[in-house]
Amino acid sequence: MTPVTTFAHRSVALFGLGGSGLSTARALIAGGASVAAWDDSEAGRAKAEAQGVTLVDLTSADWSAFDALILSPGVPLTHPKPHWTVERAHEAQIEIIGDIELFCRERERHAPGATFIAITGTNGKSTTTALIAHILRRAGKDVQLGGNIGTPILDLEPPSEERIHVIECSSFQIDLTPSLAPTIGILINLTPDHIDRHGTMDDYAAVKERLVDGADIALIGVDDVYCHAIGARLTQAHCEGQRVIPVSATRALDWGFYIESGKVIYRQSGHGPEEAETLGDLGDARALRGAHNAQNAAFAAAAVWHCGLNCEEIADGLADYPGLPHRMEEVGRRGRVLFINDSKATNADAAEKALLSFDDIFWIAGGKAKEGGIKPLRPLFPLIRKAYLIGAAAQDFARTLEGAVAFEQCGTLDRALARAAEEAALSDAREPVVLLSPACASYDQFANFEARGDAFRRLAQELHATRDAGETP
Repeated sequence: MTPVTTFAHRSVALFGLGGSGLSTARALIAGGASVAAWDDSEAGRAKAEAQGVTLVDLTSADWSAFDALILSPGVPLTHPKPHWTVERAHEAQIEIIGDIELFCRERERHAPGATFIAITGTNGKSTTTALIAHILRRAGKDVQLGGNIGTPILDLEPPSEERIHVIECSSFQIDLTPSLAPTIGILINLTPDHIDRHGTMDDYAAVKERLVDGADIALIGVDDVYCHAIGARLTQAHCEGQRVIPVSATRALDWGFYIESGKVIYRQSGHGPEEAETLGDLGDARALRGAHNAQNAAFAAAAVWHCGLNCEEIADGLADYPGLPHRMEEVGRRGRVLFINDSKATNADAAEKALLSFDDIFWIAGGKAKEGGIKPLRPLFPLIRKAYLIGAAAQDFARTLEGAVAFEQCGTLDRALARAAEEAALSDAREPVVLLSPACASYDQFANFEARGDAFRRLAQELHATRDAGETP
């Protein structure tokens, strides 16, 4: 835990008692703050009370007694309208901040030289964050991994000069972190997302820009127009002491970090291409297939390079990175057939990345459909040998696939996997792939995408076990 000493002997209102909210309450109490916690959910309040957190009904509280409102990131700050606690805080003229801001203040007070790597972007930030932590740990560094991925930031060990914090930041978290100033700030990419929470794409991009604007070293993607503009603006501003470094997965750069022929390359400013250094070969990294993962790898290599790792350490870390669960996760093999769990792909845009990463695909798709279904994936249909449809979207997906891709209505995941595995084993492809990349939400048949992915992994491993037991595939 990181006790929040910067609010010792002060009184704060805290709203939102999910995982990060409870973590924040515990850290504030441990640091000596008086916490008045509340949640609109009775279940959230009961859980907090069971952990010894003092509940105060903030609807009738005296807000003049509070020094700050600590808001959970899932609670609307501005759009579609400010939450009622936000309005009360404005009336009381107190600041509204989140758990990452509390961490930043602790770092500034106790260990201002501690290395803090903050990562954001629309897509790929979880993989990039986990990959950075993996490479650093493999090289023997003391690493704390958390934020928007896994562990809430205040549940991590406190910042220190010998420790590296690698933190994924959502736009909601950045919005609640006015003093965000990481050692290394990473902005991977930007596409329209969370517009309902930020109002416009420009507002969303402006929030994301704040993470790199305050960084000592800003690693900024140049493969989309929004990030390219942010990088150009920060470079032109000549922020004192700040280095803005471009990163690309689509083209060689005159300087910076980029992907070329499947390798991660670093070229220093003013150096010719013959002087560029190879930091890793993605052909050796099975968990980093696809152009989107090449972008993630380029950013991760750039970050750890600036932490002092050498080429060999970076290459080794890229090669044996195991990947994240449910994100193009290799979960088994049965003869030549590879099983890939991409349950996190809950829309067509996410499924596209997986489909582009393989050639001979036996595709399991379906669930609770998102707007547009799989129509945007039509250009990729030639990569699909056959589709196995499940869930509520099956009929709609069948209409889209009709005449373009062979398909089978399977209804459930276990049936789809059995049929896909059976037919993939008969394929003449060198490495046929049974791919769960549903392009759908899960909650027609599963509680969440994790439960769906866990079921797929279990079923695939059971198939592998039957082969090991002597079954002929």
